[in-house]
Amino acid sequence: MATVTAVRIRVPAPLRPLTGGQGEVTAEPGTLRDVIAALDAAYPGFKDRVLEPDGRVREFVNVFVNEEDIRFLQGPATELRAGDRVSILPAVAGG
Repeated sequence: MATVTAVRIRVPAPLRPLTGGQGEVTAEPGTLRDVIAALDAAYPGFKDRVLEPDGRVREFVNVFVNEEDIRFLQGPATELRAGDRVSILPAVAGG
């Protein structure tokens, strides 16, 4: 059985142009803030689409770790472990 050593990040369609069309990418474990910084290094512009300049998650972006909203965890300081799944979901509005 293979050992899982990375965090898996589901990339929403609006951010896929930054990841070359990939719907899922991986990163090394760390805080959510660290993972987003690593993704920004690999895919420039990623961080600006997810985080405010002060490091908070943008108002109209929802982030879940293993289906749990990070607002009920430690926000961007949430620790991610190998095997965790992160879902980034832009809010949808309309009526």
